[in-house]
Amino acid sequence: MTRRNDKSNPRLAELIRLLKQTSRENEVEIWSDIASRLEKSRKNYAEVNVSKINRYAQEGETLIVPGKVLGSGVVEAGVTVAALSFSDAAVSKITEAKGQCISIEQLLSQNPKGSRTRILR
Repeated sequence: MTRRNDKSNPRLAELIRLLKQTSRENEVEIWSDIASRLEKSRKNYAEVNVSKINRYAQEGETLIVPGKVLGSGVVEAGVTVAALSFSDAAVSKITEAKGQCISIEQLLSQNPKGSRTRILR
């Protein structure tokens, strides 16, 4: 049974379409997994604090958060984090640790194969 994409946010609807298309073209499961997570109800989106990023990420790693990154805690490793959205505190803490905050769309264009990328939920 397939799910319909009834998202009213045009950016999100386009992102889901793009994720599915890239997944099919490159035969990569990670993008279809992210798309299916974003198709679900908004209350089920991931909300990840930077302390969790610090706990599970290694220096130079790329992480995807299918939801929002929040600013509680500290981050010490310079990581690249792609997410649907970021709080202002999270952006400042990640960039202070010499990391990057990018959108999922940017990561998709930079790394269509999804190599060396982990999903953090």
